[in-house]
Amino acid sequence: MNVKKTFTIILLFLILFSTVQVVIADDDRSYSIPQAFIDLTVEDNGLLHVDERFDYSFDGKFNGVYRDIPLKPGESIDNIKISADGAYPVLKESDEDGYKHLKIYLYSDKDHSKGIRDCDVSIYISYDMKNVVTLFNDIGGLQYKLWGDEWDVGVGSVKVNVLLPGDKNNEYFLNPQEFNVSSSIDGDTISAETSSIPKGDFYEILVLMPLDDFTDATYAKHVNENGHDKIMKNLEDSVNGRNFWNTAYVVLGILSLLSPVVALLTYLKYGREPKVDYEGIYEREPPTDDSPEVVNAMYATGTIGTPNMDGFEAAILNLIDKKFLSIKTINDSESDINDLEITFNEDTGQLKPNEKIVYDTLYNFSHDNRLNLSRLNSSLSSEYNAKWFMEKFDLWKESVKASVEGRVENEFNDTGTVICSGLSLGGIVFGIIIGALGFMTELGNGVYAIGGGIFLVIFSFLLLNVDDDKFGQWTSEGRVRYLKWKNFKKFIKDNSLIEEHPPESIVIWRKYLIYGAALGVADKVYESMKLQEQKIPDYNNDDIFLYHHYGGYYMMHTAIMTSQTAANPSSDTGGFGGLGGGSGGGGGGAF
Repeated sequence: MNVKKTFTIILLFLILFSTVQVVIADDDRSYSIPQAFIDLTVEDNGLLHVDERFDYSFDGKFNGVYRDIPLKPGESIDNIKISADGAYPVLKESDEDGYKHLKIYLYSDKDHSKGIRDCDVSIYISYDMKNVVTLFNDIGGLQYKLWGDEWDVGVGSVKVNVLLPGDKNNEYFLNPQEFNVSSSIDGDTISAETSSIPKGDFYEILVLMPLDDFTDATYAKHVNENGHDKIMKNLEDSVNGRNFWNTAYVVLGILSLLSPVVALLTYLKYGREPKVDYEGIYEREPPTDDSPEVVNAMYATGTIGTPNMDGFEAAILNLIDKKFLSIKTINDSESDINDLEITFNEDTGQLKPNEKIVYDTLYNFSHDNRLNLSRLNSSLSSEYNAKWFMEKFDLWKESVKASVEGRVENEFNDTGTVICSGLSLGGIVFGIIIGALGFMTELGNGVYAIGGGIFLVIFSFLLLNVDDDKFGQWTSEGRVRYLKWKNFKKFIKDNSLIEEHPPESIVIWRKYLIYGAALGVADKVYESMKLQEQKIPDYNNDDIFLYHHYGGYYMMHTAIMTSQTAANPSSDTGGFGGLGGGSGGGGGGAF
């Protein structure tokens, strides 16, 4: 898995963990609000009296708490009073940006000289609000947020009491409904209790009262139209919409689990390999006479029919073996170290198209028909050179892919691979979308979409990196060839097997190195070769062995990796009655 994919997964996990309702200050202090008590009194003159109690639990040193109360146009707040149990409070209030800001400093002594630390404090706030109760032509209404969505932390529970001006024909609605634990109305008193409310969510009451309960309603807001039917429609639409999305987030989370089910069914139908008449344990010689880049593309990369850098490096070894490239060492006078130099045979008429691309790519960096391999890495660290090199590499890949296209059709059924590729790409997109929807909503069930989205993205990334033959299926002919090359790879990477069955000629050793590069185990073959060097004729005179002995394979591999990095430099850049529309609410916290 590459760095970008790993970074994406880590980022998604960090976003998920950021939703945990914990507030940690810079000096490891924290606080919580286990419970709150909200009492509302609706006077017959339209005035709304509010009594709030917030029970804080402090861990560490704090200076006080604050309360921000939003005011809609025309609303006002006055007669503010505060008190506290467990500390001595001092209030500072201000008006700004449509809010009444209350900053309550808390002290542990009467002289107000010491702050609070590691204690429980109950904060009492009372105030009167005007133009919050609304009188329509047919009904009186109060829509009020008992708990606002701007608090820095959630609350363990909220206990509510609402005293109404009359005791008959009152209607009330508490939303969001998932927070309701209990509620009742007894004459002119509404009582309710909630479950825990997380940070970012709210709890609201809507009360509809007979107009006859209000006399001389000086402090109420008056609206010259009938309100009951419109309010009920707004409420119904909002509740239905919220319920729809709450259900939708759960469904989306569940749908993300279908991806593994589809992948399993795809494997069962298209991924199980046919039984073949081959039971070999290992192969001592290359099973077919295919060129190394074909072996790499067909049996080594996991993406059947597409070669990788191992194939490119094997193609270089093959050019050396065919004498189109010659190897010798030269002494670097500056460092007194032997450098490796490639000399080019200009008679390239017999090269295949993909071989010619490899030859020309290396030749581009030569001078006077010679390439100092030790300095290639420096050349490819240039973004311009690296991009040119990667363009040639992509051209080589396409050339090899075209040459094995018919072979792939005869040896491999990629139906399952195509299905899973579409499943993984679609899963990444869908997972990001549903995860984002979960993060953007204040609904509690959004966590199902977040979890489902993260799971789906991770699973899809993993699925995207699965080898083609896990969900695709070899034909009988292709399966035998694949198993033989797999067993040959097992043989050449195992020192003990080669020691038991050493090659009888230098030609076979060269093929081991070439195909070992194509299969991604050239280093293992070279280790075996060094252990057997006394038994290898012309060991010191062979170009391929010279190439490996002086680190040519390592230098070429490093240079190619450098080009990949340099070619992709990192960027510096990266209405009344509707839910949530009530007065009050706001938020608060500690400082």
